[in-house]
Amino acid sequence: MQWNQVLATRTSRMKASEIRELLKLLDQPDIISFAGGIPDPKLFPADTFRAAFGDALTGEQAAGALQYSVSEGFKPLREWIAGEMGKIGIACDADNILITSGSQQGLDYLGKLMISPNDTVLLGWPTYLGALGAYNAYEPTYDRLDPRGNRSAESFRAKAEAVGGRVKFAYLSVDFANPTGETLDRAAREAVIDLADELDIAIVEDAAYQSLRFDGEAIPPILALEIARKGSIEAARTLYCGSFSKTLAPGLRIGWVCGAKEVIAKLVLLKQAADLHSATTNQIVVNQVARTIFEDHVAKLRSVYMARRDHLLKALKREMPESVTWTKPEGGMFVWLTLPEHIDAADLLAQSLKTERVAFVPGRAFFADASNGNTLRLSFSCADEAAIDEGMRRLARLIRAA
Repeated sequence: MQWNQVLATRTSRMKASEIRELLKLLDQPDIISFAGGIPDPKLFPADTFRAAFGDALTGEQAAGALQYSVSEGFKPLREWIAGEMGKIGIACDADNILITSGSQQGLDYLGKLMISPNDTVLLGWPTYLGALGAYNAYEPTYDRLDPRGNRSAESFRAKAEAVGGRVKFAYLSVDFANPTGETLDRAAREAVIDLADELDIAIVEDAAYQSLRFDGEAIPPILALEIARKGSIEAARTLYCGSFSKTLAPGLRIGWVCGAKEVIAKLVLLKQAADLHSATTNQIVVNQVARTIFEDHVAKLRSVYMARRDHLLKALKREMPESVTWTKPEGGMFVWLTLPEHIDAADLLAQSLKTERVAFVPGRAFFADASNGNTLRLSFSCADEAAIDEGMRRLARLIRAA
């Protein structure tokens, strides 16, 4: 059968994630990998999860844990999340929360909910590769959003209309963003709200790394700033996507969307049509584990990842030629390198895998227009000091020879 004859036109924009492909390299023991932006599995609270699964599958609770459940998600978990949201300035209740199968599913649902073909999504340059993957299927146009710039709302509107659609939302990862590790300051967050109000569009706030702050003062989420302006989450246009993947364990695939109840109700309908609900047992288990160890466990993660970030920054300063620059994140898992313009990071990776055996993610994949080939992303979350030292020596040697 000629499958191309029956596939939807939108599938032409669906591509394999470069990061997913690079993760296959982790099975090769001689590779020093800074590619996968994944938590260190040695830090997973396995014993706590083991006990929680035992509790969930014991006695009367077992029947509920193994049964279908409501699409909105396990209510005690939604209540716990709502409480945590309140601590960061987002006053809400359980009905403002939808449990998703990872925050990635939340991004996909929001794209499905809002994007029609040729509509425009505003996003960073670079941006999270998974957001591009989620939104590409709905055939949007992308326009560059620089909250620190002075571009007018009218220019965004006119450009969107010129390609046959309208601006629908702005997507941002504001804390220790994937891939750059950079954080958007308060003034820039306020500017995004101003722009969204003027364009009458939504804001999708990706907060996957928000809990992993090592230093510096925490900045309120965009949703918190908007609630402070407008008095209620029900008046807000920001939709906050959270996740347990970077704080507890990604394998359970539990995330959430927090927003006005009117939008959450629409997302619930998408959830019902897609997979009915996220795994019941996993939600029950995450609820118990979060209530038991969340704060202490996240504090441990911050301590370990901060030490690795510090070591990587020192190694970069020691090893890299002056022509290479990099970001200095206050948290998260990533450092972003800019190489001399004549170096293409994809070619550099190909050469590295043949000779130096160091893996990283070429930066072009994070740009909607596939530009800026002289950039790359390093993840420090799974690298110990010895791997960082040797990996940066090898990478610097490769860059000097390019």
